[in-house]
Amino acid sequence: MHCAGWKWAHMLGFRGHFSTKSRSYSTTLGALREARRAWRAEQVRGHSGLPESDPKTTLVVGHWNYLGSGYSPGAALLAADVWHRKELERQFIAEGGC
Repeated sequence: MHCAGWKWAHMLGFRGHFSTKSRSYSTTLGALREARRAWRAEQVRGHSGLPESDPKTTLVVGHWNYLGSGYSPGAALLAADVWHRKELERQFIAEGGC
């Protein structure tokens, strides 16, 4: 757009954004996201051999594996650090600190 058109661009819905946000005259970005989500879900359903989707039902696919118990190595390190800091704080207070 040439320089003279910039001052009138806001009247066309271009307020510094690449697309208009008008619900009356244009599709919304939310509607585009929903259409894209539905299309991708249908593609995945077709490739995986799942049955046709029915809005009245809910398909739940769950598969659980036991991975272990306790902290992961990183979480254990963080937990030990927190415990150590709290222990130092307790000792400081017991010795008459603030």
